Amino acid sequence: MNYNVAPTTDVYAVVNEDDGEPAVRAFHWGLVPVWAKDMKIGSSMINARAETLTEKPSFKGLLRKRRCIVPIDGFYEWQAPAPAAALSVQGKPVKQPLFIHRADGHLLAVAGLWTVWRDKAAPADGPWLHSCTIITTAANDTMASVHDRMPAILPASAWHEWLDPNIDDPDELTQLLRPAPNDILAMHRVSTAVNSVRNKGVELIAEVGPDATSVGAPPEADSLF
Repeated sequence: MNYNVAPTTDVYAVVNEDDGEPAVRAFHWGLVPVWAKDMKIGSSMINARAETLTEKPSFKGLLRKRRCIVPIDGFYEWQAPAPAAALSVQGKPVKQPLFIHRADGHLLAVAGLWTVWRDKAAPADGPWLHSCTIITTAANDTMASVHDRMPAILPASAWHEWLDPNIDDPDELTQLLRPAPNDILAMHRVSTAVNSVRNKGVELIAEVGPDATSVGAPPEADSLF
């Protein structure tokens, strides 16, 4: 079990198969559009803003036909500490990582889009890459003190509609992508060990106190959203 999944690695997502039945499939996290010259673009397409899905050529067609749900235990976000409490690594203040999760302990169901891509230099029977992006929306009150964005979390009542291939009206679909209710999420401080993708154990989501020792600088992209 990996408790430190980073962009450009694989994640699992639920999609509707051609027969209309839901299935769990593995996807490269970082959307690689069908027109891409190589996979590198995926690192800049790990997220898609709900407000502009219908405007972006890379996303608007996928919104109609290729939607998915990414189930997650939670996600990390990094909060700048108060100046007096700032730890220091190589003279730089260290942001405090937080683990954000459902208050009731259940999984979060995050809306996403997916597509397939194959290297044009590959043989005709070469493998297809399945990739996805996570949709974000404006932060609710719980998240606002940490970040102005949050994943688009779908309530169970919206799962079927989001995955239903017979629903392709963009306005109807984007109405599902609203900030989650304020009481859905809880968060707590975790060790800065999460700053290194080499660390993957369950201890990463354990709560730590305010005097926990810093063990490394935050990742270069210190926010997943």
